[in-house]
Amino acid sequence: MQSPTLTSLDDALAAVLAQAQRLDGPESVGLFSADGRVLWSDCVSALQVPPQDNSAMDGYAVRLADVPTPGTVLPVSQRIPAGHVGTDLLSGTAARIFTGAPVPPGADCVLMQEDCEALENADGSVSVRIQAVPRPGQHIRRAGEDIALGGTILAAGTRLTPPALGLAASIGLAQLPVARRPRVALFSTGDELVLPGTVAPQDMPPGSIYNSNRYFLRALLQRLGCEVVDGGILPDDRAQTVQALHTAAQDCDLILTSAGVSVGEEDHVKPAVEQLGELGLWKIAMKPGKPFAYGKVGRADGGCAHFMGLPGNPVSSFMTFLVLVRPFVLRLQGMQEVEPRAVEAVAHFDLPKADKRREFLRVRHDGQGGLEIFRNQSSGVLTSAVWGDGVVDNPPQTTIARGDRVRFIPFAEWF
Repeated sequence: MQSPTLTSLDDALAAVLAQAQRLDGPESVGLFSADGRVLWSDCVSALQVPPQDNSAMDGYAVRLADVPTPGTVLPVSQRIPAGHVGTDLLSGTAARIFTGAPVPPGADCVLMQEDCEALENADGSVSVRIQAVPRPGQHIRRAGEDIALGGTILAAGTRLTPPALGLAASIGLAQLPVARRPRVALFSTGDELVLPGTVAPQDMPPGSIYNSNRYFLRALLQRLGCEVVDGGILPDDRAQTVQALHTAAQDCDLILTSAGVSVGEEDHVKPAVEQLGELGLWKIAMKPGKPFAYGKVGRADGGCAHFMGLPGNPVSSFMTFLVLVRPFVLRLQGMQEVEPRAVEAVAHFDLPKADKRREFLRVRHDGQGGLEIFRNQSSGVLTSAVWGDGVVDNPPQTTIARGDRVRFIPFAEWF
């Protein structure tokens, strides 16, 4: 898996996804706990929705033949609230009906109450004057038009959303089988890193920086449904790094690190992974995010944990996670469609200098129907990811002129 030259992002993604087999062992969770989880098996409906023809409006159910002209007056023979079942509709009468109530046998259309006028008769009975001629089937929701009996409403591998949970509830399901949460050990590396809250800004030692990667990587993993084991900061020490990775591999599915996978004298993660298992180190043809590693760390039981190493610069680590780690983690949970959906947008900026790598430019909508670019696209400027609402996925060797159509990926697709 070693590559001395630049590897295309597509090739790197295909290589890591080929290693991502679905984790064993589904679990059953209640609907309130299932948001964001990945469905293990198909959801098949044991009923049809709606269970019978019902009214889509508050109004009056009638026979089409009984309303030949506007102004027709019909006596109201029954009242049908939601949750109640009416009787056969007598010819020449109307039924007062409410949204969701079953349409009575004999009725073939519903008029909304705005097209009708209720009339109180001298004997205390009620009639209705109908001001419009209805169409056949008007305002009737047919039985099974939403969900058919025996139909698959949610396929295995679906990442559950709030509407999906509502759909499951609509067929009476209280529990869903979902893929178990990937257990991910998260490490940062480097003696220069300091955790926020441990040292005041004015007391920071020379050469030290606050560890930002730990926080956004943990949040991204949790949004993907992972159980995160925070391994803290690995020191620049070979023996301690080997021990930490060995321990993490015993009960984690994935070990994720940021920094430390280069070839410098103080980059100990690479040789540690090689000592414990196997490692492929790539220079990915993407900007930001060039260095990336994938490998495996052996376990005492003969199995192994996946290993992924990200670059240390914050934006490089952030983007590499989105385009390589995120799809890998989703595939571990059984999802097949793991890449974000892009849309076409108009550039309101110029990029006169092409890069040999595929670029992910931090941009945002400017209110005039186009995209503006963050002025500093450096891999260390995390401000760009907060300022922007997405990226332009720009192919290698491609310049951009104002007015060009570009491929835009909203951050919302990844988050």
